[in-house]
Amino acid sequence: MPPSVSVIGLGGMGSGMARALLASGLAVTAYNRSADRAAPLVEAGAALAPSAAEAVAGAQVVLLSLADENAVDQVLFGELDGRLNAGAVVVDTSTVSPAFAREAAKRLAESGVRRVEACVIGNPEMAAAGRLRVFAAGAESDVDLVRPVLGAIGQEVRFVGGTGSASVLKLALNLMLGVQLLGLAEAVVFAEATGLDRDLLLDAFEGSGWRSPVLSFRAGFMRRREYRPAMFRAALMRKDLDLAHREALEHGADLPMSRCALDRFAAVLAAGRGDDDAAIVAEESW
Repeated sequence: MPPSVSVIGLGGMGSGMARALLASGLAVTAYNRSADRAAPLVEAGAALAPSAAEAVAGAQVVLLSLADENAVDQVLFGELDGRLNAGAVVVDTSTVSPAFAREAAKRLAESGVRRVEACVIGNPEMAAAGRLRVFAAGAESDVDLVRPVLGAIGQEVRFVGGTGSASVLKLALNLMLGVQLLGLAEAVVFAEATGLDRDLLLDAFEGSGWRSPVLSFRAGFMRRREYRPAMFRAALMRKDLDLAHREALEHGADLPMSRCALDRFAAVLAAGRGDDDAAIVAEESW
């Protein structure tokens, strides 16, 4: 019998993954602090829970898609403290530090709950279509247990090792995104400062060897000069760069380019533009 899945956190990625789970025929119970976000999912067949605790009642698999470590801590060890069934598996797609991942897995294990960390690569549209790439870490037997869930949200599912491994991978990839995005943004700023049309530059970029799916997607925001609704908020980009920078320092690694990107995104947040898509770095008039 397919597992029932509780999805907690219905931002762009959480909502998308919930849709993919429903499309695959899995029973989904959804919860979000802002209940209005769940309405489209209810129309698609999900059950709406009035609280996180009620969302996980009887659940075999709980999928988390939350903004940061504080949110994960509040939900897992606050709202759900003592509420998760022994033997349940928490699939955490939130981007957190490796140290937090290991500590969370340890604390859950004390209650008989297993944790699979899932580094999901893609955007909300890909999530809804079940086309994410999923890199999972934890006990391999736990990953195998939830493969029907991971396979529903991802076109590729790969086991990458013990707890913390997927977190390192996700931070490494988001580090590359931040640095490359800043490079594209500065190319736009440079071109416009010298009188070259932004669209001309982006047209040339699209036909060049520098094009990539992720940068092309961000170039669309820059072309339109519209940064909401965000697919990846600048605040989250800054958060992930900070996590990567801190992890690097703990291991004696210097990341000068990432440090520059971190400073740039910190300035975006200071200007009150944290809810815009990360591509907002192409604008100078924040």
